[in-house]
Amino acid sequence: MKSNLIKALFISCIFVALFSCEPEKKKRALNLPQTDLAIEPMIPMPTKVIPTNSGFALDKFTAIYTSENADGFPEVGQFLSEKIHAKTSLDIPVNTEDTPEREGVIYINQSDSLELNAPEAYQLYITKDSIILNANTSTGAFRGVQTIRQIIPEIPNDTVAPYKVWNIPTGKIIDNPVFEYRGSMLDVARHFFCVEDVKKYIDLLAYYKYNVLHLHLSDDQGWRIEIKSWPKLTEVGGSTEVGGKSGGFYTQEEYSDIVNYAAQRHMTIVPEIDMPGHTNAASVSYPFLNGNGKEVKLYTGMRVGFSTFDTRKDTTYAFIDDVVREISAISPGPYFHIGGDESHVTKKKDYVYFVEKVEKIVQKYGKRMIGWDEVTTANIDSTSISQFWSSKANADLAVEKGMKIIMSPAKKAYLDMQYDSLSKHGLHWAAYIPTDTAYKWSPETYEGVPLENILGIEAPLWSETISNIDELEYLAFPRAIGYAELSWSTPENRDWEKYKVRLAQQAPFLDRMNVKYYPSPLIDWKKSQYTYKEIKKD
Repeated sequence: MKSNLIKALFISCIFVALFSCEPEKKKRALNLPQTDLAIEPMIPMPTKVIPTNSGFALDKFTAIYTSENADGFPEVGQFLSEKIHAKTSLDIPVNTEDTPEREGVIYINQSDSLELNAPEAYQLYITKDSIILNANTSTGAFRGVQTIRQIIPEIPNDTVAPYKVWNIPTGKIIDNPVFEYRGSMLDVARHFFCVEDVKKYIDLLAYYKYNVLHLHLSDDQGWRIEIKSWPKLTEVGGSTEVGGKSGGFYTQEEYSDIVNYAAQRHMTIVPEIDMPGHTNAASVSYPFLNGNGKEVKLYTGMRVGFSTFDTRKDTTYAFIDDVVREISAISPGPYFHIGGDESHVTKKKDYVYFVEKVEKIVQKYGKRMIGWDEVTTANIDSTSISQFWSSKANADLAVEKGMKIIMSPAKKAYLDMQYDSLSKHGLHWAAYIPTDTAYKWSPETYEGVPLENILGIEAPLWSETISNIDELEYLAFPRAIGYAELSWSTPENRDWEKYKVRLAQQAPFLDRMNVKYYPSPLIDWKKSQYTYKEIKKD
């Protein structure tokens, strides 16, 4: 391997010395301004930031080297190169030998440091000459790459200069998430969102270090994933949506494309088939499933709680077995979500019987069951997960059973709630949730759920009132950015007054990504303030 890569491995071993020593004089005279890493608008806020008030010059002379034999590390390096190009138009080579001598190098190294023994932990050491990103896993390295992306300043690509330099502040960052599960849910059942829309949402979430996207794939108004053994689910059940327009669905190949796209961004897709309620689309496709005693028809309204499966038919469970089997086969993540909420016309004993039967089916295919908090009323395994959205009693019951809980309280974390009475989209049956309310709560203490029972946080986005990506973004952003910090950063690093300053500085990124976010009047949004330095050779 070329000497540069050997140097990378050597430097990764002596990074402490590098961090404390004065680097050699560059071949270029760099009059970069002093910068303070501690005031960079990083979200989520890292665990520890130690600035050294100098600058690393990212420019056309920079190269990226990674631990080539470490699983996933070259791919993380390539991802960073692509994102640098998208932001700066710079072409940064990755692990390339046939390049001129580089004056600034980014090293992405696998490290066996005991300080990095958590799967997503990483450390950044930024000097005038190098950026060293250390992580035990490629997932940790990927999270660190998002931090690098956030501290590269925004400069317009059409700026005229001999060559452009992006001044990255020097210092040390030590980081690791508080919660292992950091997710958002997208309801593609009430209104369908195409593959490209879902991919854009994944990209935005990944930038803020989310690691889960939960897809609500079925409901009364639509069935959105192909099941080859039951084709009418999409032919009939996927044909419409709220409001009566034609719906849509993902073929298994399209769904796999989403899963793979998310995996490349170190995110897990959690599939949800909501049952025994919220099942009209399934029952209208195959009427033998229906258990409410009424004729089933396609439904395009917003009412809930009127549908149920027939929980006492063996054929119902044969159907569910096929559905879980086919979806599990193309969902490599550990979870399968069975819904379980708002089954108002299902008799209590039938509901309990159903959840216990379906849990066994989910486990049969190697998945860990998640259900909305109502599922805790059944006699289910402690390995199953309760998603708290409404009932404190159900949350308490989950704790008694030793279950893990995903915190999604509707009054705080539902992205489909209106910001205020003037919001263009959304509902307010749970609450109005302005940008500050979405941020100013503690998942660790909410409703008395013990910290040891909390798996993480998820921000659901139900789609009754939205039908396109612009409307999705209006409800999700900026609140989804705040939930990213609540699920990653330590409580002592969460402060509304400091956070809103960093949030204001997300505007250039959101604008560049063409995100139609809600411009909350609580935030002094900073539009793109582009500057650059003309740096000439000696």
